[in-house]
Amino acid sequence: MFQKGGEKRVARKFLYVVAALVVLAIGASAVYALWGNALIRAVMVPREPFEPLKPLPADAYADATMWIARPDIAKDNPALWTPAGTPVSKERGQAAVFFIHPTSYITTFGSAHWNAALDNVEANATARRFVAGQASAFNGAGAIWAPRYRQANYGAFLTQGPEGDKALAAAYGDVRQAFAAFLKANPEGPLILAAHSQGSRHLLELLRNQVAGKPIADRIVAAYVVGWPVSVEADLPALGLPACARRDQAHCIVSWQSYAEPADPSAVVDSFERKSGYTGRPRKGTHMLCTNPITGAFNGQAPASANKGTLDAREEGQPPKLVPGIVPARCDTSGVLMIGEPVDMGPFTLPGNNYHVYDYSLFWGNVREDALKRLAAFRGE
Repeated sequence: MFQKGGEKRVARKFLYVVAALVVLAIGASAVYALWGNALIRAVMVPREPFEPLKPLPADAYADATMWIARPDIAKDNPALWTPAGTPVSKERGQAAVFFIHPTSYITTFGSAHWNAALDNVEANATARRFVAGQASAFNGAGAIWAPRYRQANYGAFLTQGPEGDKALAAAYGDVRQAFAAFLKANPEGPLILAAHSQGSRHLLELLRNQVAGKPIADRIVAAYVVGWPVSVEADLPALGLPACARRDQAHCIVSWQSYAEPADPSAVVDSFERKSGYTGRPRKGTHMLCTNPITGAFNGQAPASANKGTLDAREEGQPPKLVPGIVPARCDTSGVLMIGEPVDMGPFTLPGNNYHVYDYSLFWGNVREDALKRLAAFRGE
């Protein structure tokens, strides 16, 4: 079971010597308390100049090897995974699901490049784990398509220099190309768009550039922009879909960012307020979208007893299990989602009690239910 309020666990292994001390064991590190953000930037922002990526072939995403998951990948498809005890209907929902995985390319010092190579073994293995733990929540609603792409390095989010934006723009170019291939393969029927973190940033670009004001908008069941801040006033009007106000609503956007209490979301808030939104309006002074993943409603709160299941993946060598009734959810006035006291989910809690890595895991069972109910609403059922 989960342990609340206890000492934070130290990471089981170091991914990198300094990065592990700062990122994985960050909650218990006195070093971080003194020099955290500066130290992370020093070791994780690439030092090399940004070099534009060579465009992929026009038909790159016609090749199944460019996808982590898609319907014709029957063997070793991570998106088909479900935790033990999950009810699996023989007849899956008929939506097509486009999922953009979060950052899995985290390097340090001289090994850091601005964008991951498609053959980066470690980044690819981590991306597959993200698809298994996150995209799998949608596999009851339909077939999942999850592209590989030349994602921006984690360090791109830590610099205010132009290289970070260039790396993200390059990664988005691959995602846009994959999305075009996805639409070509799914010319009709309901669509679910979902992502996390860096993937959600790319999803927002897709909504603004490829969905808003276009016929495809009528086919969107919902867009799950999880783990990335969205301004209700400065972003939503340019995205073509409103915020989801309730669970039995389709054609809308879902978003949340998870924190335990006491929370310090200042790093996210500062970054959120630094730039203007997609409408051109400054984000500073606007409201951050918070969907309660337990209720599916805009803002509000729900007790832990209503949580359909949190993924517990802490036991090394054992498959993750779904544990209901552990984590509550409350949308705070700051716009982030509060999950109550700290919960022992493993070693990857970030500074300020930020449970970013676990945004989907905390509410996996409710996300699964949410997708099915919005699909039913889309069909008028």
